[in-house]
Amino acid sequence: MKLFTAVFVLSCFAVIIVTNKDSAEKQKELDAINEKISAYELENADLQRILDSDDLSPYMERIAVEERNYAYPDERRFYDTSRD
Repeated sequence: MKLFTAVFVLSCFAVIIVTNKDSAEKQKELDAINEKISAYELENADLQRILDSDDLSPYMERIAVEERNYAYPDERRFYDTSRD
């Protein structure tokens, strides 16, 4: 009977330790997700501000030049082709 009680108590401690470890890992994951949520909320607020403005031309121009690599007709672009 004493052996059974000792094994039961030890297994309970093992379960508690594993549960605490899992809980700490999940808390870290939750913190990382909350940071991503905050970043997305800031980005969404910025995009909403742009959409609420009357003139989307500056935004469209920035996207075209920075993300789509468009250029003005009279603009000259130079690219470094020596890098691999």
